[in-house]
Amino acid sequence: MTTAIITVAGISSRFNKDFESQYLKAIYYEENIFETLLFKLLEKFWAVKKIIVVGGYKYSELENYIVKNICSEFRKKIVTVYNEFFQKYSSGYSLYLGLNRAFYEGATSIIFAEGDLDVDSLSIKKVINSKKNVITYTHFPVYSDKSVAFYQNADDKFQYIFSREHRLLNIVEPFKCIFNSGQIWKFIDVDKLKLANKKFYEEARDDTNLGIIQRYFDTIPVTEIELVHIVHWLNCNTRADYKLAKDFWRTDNIETV
Repeated sequence: MTTAIITVAGISSRFNKDFESQYLKAIYYEENIFETLLFKLLEKFWAVKKIIVVGGYKYSELENYIVKNICSEFRKKIVTVYNEFFQKYSSGYSLYLGLNRAFYEGATSIIFAEGDLDVDSLSIKKVINSKKNVITYTHFPVYSDKSVAFYQNADDKFQYIFSREHRLLNIVEPFKCIFNSGQIWKFIDVDKLKLANKKFYEEARDDTNLGIIQRYFDTIPVTEIELVHIVHWLNCNTRADYKLAKDFWRTDNIETV
């Protein structure tokens, strides 16, 4: 059973900077209540058996949005999980909770997407349909102040690099190539993923979600990984980004729910 995890627990500080009222970015809309980052991501995961949405900030609003705006047939696939430590820990803890719930639900493969992304439907289909582990990438150049990047080292392992302070990146070993991460992954070895999740909790539960992801892909041979290019990709951090996403939604070929 393929399960998708979407994390939307953060306080959206950059998104809310220019607002008098504070919003949960994932369910923010202007004219159309269905034009939200969360709704558009949920649409694209229609084909999977279960979707786990991990929330924290304004969690009751998140639950109400799903109950009121997702049709009952599709809503049966959705499970919400509350991260009570959304202000204490980083993004890794939300993924940790989502994975634990996915294991409980009996997932045999898991796709993880960060909840502030806007991506095209066809790229998501490629991720869902892949028989391998998936690492996604975008066509954008890598900038140290805003990119989650990964490179392939001399041993063919993929290594992630990211600056929490949005400063310079430092690669301390020879590498073959470097990519801007699409921040969507697919994991097909549940036993190895369980171990990576357990080690994250024991060793670095205040780390970002890369703390789990890197631990997992360290154990996966490159022959078992497919790189998938995300054709349309937007990390929605500001209201201006949201408006760009809205423009794209009117042209994307989505199978509606």
